Amino acid sequence: MKQGSTQSILRYIRPNSFPTPFCAGCGHGILLGAILRAADELQSDWSQMLFVSGIGCAGWIPSPHFYADTLHVTHGRPIAFATGAVLHNPKLNVVVIGGDGDIASIGGNHLMHAARRDLNMTVICANNLIYGMTGGQVTPTTPPGARTLTTPLGNKERAFDLAPLVAAAGASYVARYSVWHIRPLIASLKKAFRHQGFAFIEVLSPCPTQYGRRNENPSPAGMLRDLRESCVLKERAEGMSAEQLTGKTIIGEFVATP
Repeated sequence: MKQGSTQSILRYIRPNSFPTPFCAGCGHGILLGAILRAADELQSDWSQMLFVSGIGCAGWIPSPHFYADTLHVTHGRPIAFATGAVLHNPKLNVVVIGGDGDIASIGGNHLMHAARRDLNMTVICANNLIYGMTGGQVTPTTPPGARTLTTPLGNKERAFDLAPLVAAAGASYVARYSVWHIRPLIASLKKAFRHQGFAFIEVLSPCPTQYGRRNENPSPAGMLRDLRESCVLKERAEGMSAEQLTGKTIIGEFVATP
């Protein structure tokens, strides 16, 4: 089988685990494929990998799809469970996958301290700017002015800028990409899986069902186009003015400690 082919990545998937439970147009399926392709290109030994996820749409990425050991745990606690696994068996390659509500809101305290301790794990935050599975409530990454179930007149709070926040907490690898930027995302995932220390990747993922329809952009294609147009590579952003960066999201590597 050719490395990187569809047939090649099927060995990482549990039988009869498809179709996925994701809504039509959800970006999490693209992220699922990116993780599989990164593993395949690295020729990863999944017998030494443990995937940990919490409750939420992104929690369904590894469980039930990945043909590996998985822990599907309580809401907001995947990093806490992953910490226990890392401390018990340092040889494991532990990967946490969750959403912005699971990891940055309910689990925000665990995220900051795992980064501060530079624990040897990879955390992938599928950020769709909203609580998708539980009804569409506001999260700490919801942009100001955005409408959600709990902010029908628009969010009045500032949003976390997750990647710089985790970098400031002490993580030794931090990156942010969107599911539109698929090849850079796969390359970043490969770096994270090989990294010794705390690796964090924020992945911008569209949610047409909960976020898009409340904010006049229910089209999956439209949301992907928005990611293409609003994301600016970090190297390019360094030469842009604050005015030019208004409404833009900086993507790329923020920390890459050897």
